[in-house]
Amino acid sequence: MESGFKQCIENAKSLTLLYVEDNVGVRAGSMLIFEEFFGSVIEAVDAEDGLEKFKKYPVDLVITDINMPKMSGLEMAERMRKMSPNTPILILSAYNDTPYFVESIRLGVEGYLLKPVEIGQFMEVLSRVIAKIHLQNENQKIQMLLSQYLDVTNKSAIVSKTNKEGVITYVNDAFCSISGFNRHEIIGQKHNIIHHPDMPDDFFEALWKSIKSGNLWQGVIKNRSKSGSSYYVKSAIKPILDIQGEIVEYIALNNDITEIMNPKKQLFDYLSVSKESIVVLFKIENFATIEEFYGNELMELLEKRLSEKLFVGVSSICPFKKIYLLGSGEYAIAIEKSQCPLDVEHFCQKIKEFLQLIESSTIHLNEIEYNVSLLASLAYGGKEPYQSAHYGIKKLEKKRTNFILATNLIVEMQTQAEVNMGIMIAVKEALKSSNIVSHFQPIVDNKTQKIIKFESLVRLINQNGTLWHPSDFLDVSKKGRYYTQITQRVLENSFEALYDTTAGISINLSAVDIEEKATREKIISLLEVHKNEVHRVTFELLEDANVKEFDVIKRFIQEVKERGVNIAIDDFGSGYSNFGRLLDYEPDMIKIDGSLVRNLATDSYSLSIVKTIVGFAKEHQIKTVAEFVEDETIFTILCAIGVDYSQGYYFGKPQLIQAYKDTEGF
Repeated sequence: MESGFKQCIENAKSLTLLYVEDNVGVRAGSMLIFEEFFGSVIEAVDAEDGLEKFKKYPVDLVITDINMPKMSGLEMAERMRKMSPNTPILILSAYNDTPYFVESIRLGVEGYLLKPVEIGQFMEVLSRVIAKIHLQNENQKIQMLLSQYLDVTNKSAIVSKTNKEGVITYVNDAFCSISGFNRHEIIGQKHNIIHHPDMPDDFFEALWKSIKSGNLWQGVIKNRSKSGSSYYVKSAIKPILDIQGEIVEYIALNNDITEIMNPKKQLFDYLSVSKESIVVLFKIENFATIEEFYGNELMELLEKRLSEKLFVGVSSICPFKKIYLLGSGEYAIAIEKSQCPLDVEHFCQKIKEFLQLIESSTIHLNEIEYNVSLLASLAYGGKEPYQSAHYGIKKLEKKRTNFILATNLIVEMQTQAEVNMGIMIAVKEALKSSNIVSHFQPIVDNKTQKIIKFESLVRLINQNGTLWHPSDFLDVSKKGRYYTQITQRVLENSFEALYDTTAGISINLSAVDIEEKATREKIISLLEVHKNEVHRVTFELLEDANVKEFDVIKRFIQEVKERGVNIAIDDFGSGYSNFGRLLDYEPDMIKIDGSLVRNLATDSYSLSIVKTIVGFAKEHQIKTVAEFVEDETIFTILCAIGVDYSQGYYFGKPQLIQAYKDTEGF
């Protein structure tokens, strides 16, 4: 999953959270979730403890309960605000009474979450907080830079004041500089003199409604200078009250963020003020490979030429005003749904026709003529159209098709994110409780039908006692930090099993496993500890197209073979198998892929491939194992063509090794 939520989780890893909760059970449950998101989590057992730890430790974010003994969470938040006004604070409570909301707003907390926390709601609030932290950090950098050469009262701030009718009564030098107006031109004018036409009227209606209610308004505004150029400000606008609490004027403090507004940010800014948007993402197919071949300079020219061609083409479909060049061969266009004259069916058809037109045309890059293949993902309104379209591009790259209607795909992504989070928590708990176990499936000698080895296969027992297979949790674990721990636990289980049987033990290792230094060190340590049994150990290597360090793998194989370990190539005959790599690994055994074995009785093509593998293996004195042997017919064919060993349900299913104690060869 390559999405906004994934980016949110990655960004949160650099943050320190202070979590304040007096309920032991709630705190323990919540810590399981928070530790998955944040790089560091500091626990506080009540508000007083929280206040002390806030003073003692550098904290990026505070999440606190409200109702606690001695001091409430809101009182603690107020004291924290006095010490550190910019530290984000989230209120987590089972209460939804209006006074709590009002007090939270008064304190300027970043969010109010009701228990129990819904993961999607939490992710949305966390994304906003991280964005705020990012902008605060950027503001600090800008202010530090300006302080070196500006000796004025309001350093780095663009300040203006208006009366209750929105007429400008004061501006500082920074305001004049960025807007291009001098004081004589600007004072006395309505503030909308600098409004950019891209900003819709309802955006400012909502802004005025907020500040007229006495609230602080914060957000990003796109303005237009006297010369007509655009600039962006991060703005905070607050009413100034007299002693009777009546609004007398408004003050706005702004920071120029134009330089940090990259095209994606500008796109997000446009989408944030749009009621419902249509978003189309285009991506050059196989961009990374093409970039390696042609180089950066030529690809920059390609991106520029293609952006011009795309904009002309899409503008003929709908009145788009801008194309956003997002980098890495990706482009975006967006428009308010109400401004598009086409319904979704006709829009899809137009985009498909445009893709065909692009593929049939040629782009001239100096002396090179290039034909571009594009992917296109369309979110026709709906929830979070950019994220949906982005998720659509990811799907297209896997499906190898060039168009997808991606409206509301974000819902699918959020659902999958929740599932993945549950899996990660289950894996963490299983590792803590030693419930990552190994089941063992026998491998038999085809001549004697006696067990000569067991393959170690990982399983997870969840908190309900349900047995999970690798497909239930392993792929998700590879995206987190627990995969290496799972591999090491399987290694430990497998070496311990050597003392429960006289047969050999086969252990699966992927290229990812071997490339991981900690895993290699663990293996060498286990081989040393169990050196008297090493001759019964086989490592089954699964080939992978994404091998990054082939030399590391070859050296590892050489080292373990010198210690007496046998090497097998797993799933040979499918995927990325090749005879050249086979000779590089110098295996003792080849495991023939089950997709070939299960079709031997009905598919002559599969039979021919297996015969070829067996012939090659015999010529090089390599033993062969057939996987997925499920019936006598398949077993008979394997014996006839000379396969040495068999593995499958015909001989036994994976189970705890003790289940085979009465089996011959055990």
